[in-house]
Amino acid sequence: MTAPRIAVVGCGYLGAVHAAGMASLGLATVGIDVDASKVAALGAGRAPFYEPGLEAMLQQGIDAGSLRFATDAEGVEADVWFVCVGTPQRPGSNDADMTHVDAAVSSLLPHLREGMLVVGKSTVPVGTAERLAALVEATGARLAWNPEFLREGLAVTDTLAPDRLVYGVRSGDDAAVATLDAVYASILERGTPRIVTDFATAELVKVSANAFLATKISFINAMAEVAEASGADVVQLADAIGIDARIGRRFLNSGIGFGGGCLPKDIRAFRARSIEVGAADALGFLDEVDRVNLRRRDRMVALVERELDAAGGGAVAMLGLAFKPDSDDVRDSPALDVAMRLAERHDVVAYDPEAAAPAARRAPALRIAGTLDEALADAAVLALGTEWRVFRELDPTAVAERTAARVVVDGRNVLDRDAWAAAGFRVVAIGRPDRDPTPTTSHEEAIA
Repeated sequence: MTAPRIAVVGCGYLGAVHAAGMASLGLATVGIDVDASKVAALGAGRAPFYEPGLEAMLQQGIDAGSLRFATDAEGVEADVWFVCVGTPQRPGSNDADMTHVDAAVSSLLPHLREGMLVVGKSTVPVGTAERLAALVEATGARLAWNPEFLREGLAVTDTLAPDRLVYGVRSGDDAAVATLDAVYASILERGTPRIVTDFATAELVKVSANAFLATKISFINAMAEVAEASGADVVQLADAIGIDARIGRRFLNSGIGFGGGCLPKDIRAFRARSIEVGAADALGFLDEVDRVNLRRRDRMVALVERELDAAGGGAVAMLGLAFKPDSDDVRDSPALDVAMRLAERHDVVAYDPEAAAPAARRAPALRIAGTLDEALADAAVLALGTEWRVFRELDPTAVAERTAARVVVDGRNVLDRDAWAAAGFRVVAIGRPDRDPTPTTSHEEAIA
C-alpha cells in the first residue's frame, strides 16, 4: 500500500505530538487547528507547551518538508484524518465534554470521500465511536478508533515506540486495518503488539487503563493513611508488596496524588458513563479512588501548616507546580492546588523549572520565583510538590547554606531522607515516620 497522507485535527498536547510523530515516520502530515497563533508557532517549529524532544521532532519534519500546519481542512489532501481534540470535564458535571470531538468530526464531513479513514484518538465515553460512525459512513468514508496512551514527559517516545497499538473497527473492516497498518508500518516492524477489536472495546481500553492506574495510586495513598495512623513506613510497605509479580512496584508511590489533564477527569467521566449505560455498581469504587486522591492534598496542607507553626511562622518555599516532572501542565495539579491553598493563609513563594507561566495564568495571585534561590531565600519550611529531577538531586548541604529553613515536607517521597537529615533538616513525608536531623551531627558540622 502507498504510504497514506495524514491530517491531524486538533494540535493541542495530543495532536501536536501525533502530527510531529507521523511526519517523523516519513508520512506527509498536515496538522489542523482553529487557533491561528498555535498554528503559526507550530509551523515555526515552536511547541506551545513543554514536552521533551517535541521541538526537535517538529523542526525535523518541517525541514524535511513532511510536516506543515493549517487553520482548516480546506485544500488539505489526506487519506487518514486523525481526530485528536480534547475531551475536558464538562463544567458542573463529571461527564466528558464532547463539544470539541463533535465539532471536529462535523468540520471534516464536507471533505470526506469514499476510501478515506477517520481515526479517533481522543479519550471518549464508550459508545461515541458508534454514534460518530453513522455520520462518517454516510460520506462513504470509514471510522476507526485508535486510542492514545501518551505519558506527559515521555510523549515522543510513546508515539514512536508505543507498548501496544489498538484498532477499534467495524467487524470485517479489513481495509481500515490495512490502512492503519500502513500508517504504523515502521512501528509494527519492530514487533509492537497490535490488537484489533470493536469500537466499544477500543474506547474502554484507554479509560480502563487510566482507571486501573488511578486505583493503584490511590490504593498506596490509602495505605499511607493507615501507615501514619499505625506508625508504619509506606515506602517500605510498597517495596515489600511490589516484589510480588502479581502487584509490581510501579505506580505504588505514595504522595500528594495524581493530577493532570487525563486521570482525574477520565475516571470521573468513566464513572458517569457507567451510570448512563446501566453499570453504576461496577465502577462505584472510582468515587472512593477520587476521594482518596483528593485527601492527599489536604494532608500535605496540614503537614506544612504544622511545621510552620512549629517554626514560629514564616514563608513556605513550594518546590514544583506542574502536576508531574518534565511537563509544564498545571491542569488539576496537586502541587499548584496545595500552593494556592497555603497562600490563602500564609506567605508562599513557589518555583518550577518549566511551569511558572502556566501556573501564573491559573493562579495570578500566587507569588512565583524566577529562580530556586529566590524561593529558598526567606523560607521557614520547604515543601516538595513535584518530583523534578533538579529537586530530587539537590545537595541538602548546599541547600542548608542558601536558606534558614530546617524542615522539608516531601510530598512525593523521593528525597534522600538520610542525606537531608545529616545536613540538619527535619524530613516530613506522607505515610512515613518523620526523620529528625542526625543527632550526632550539628548543622555547622554538616555544612563544613
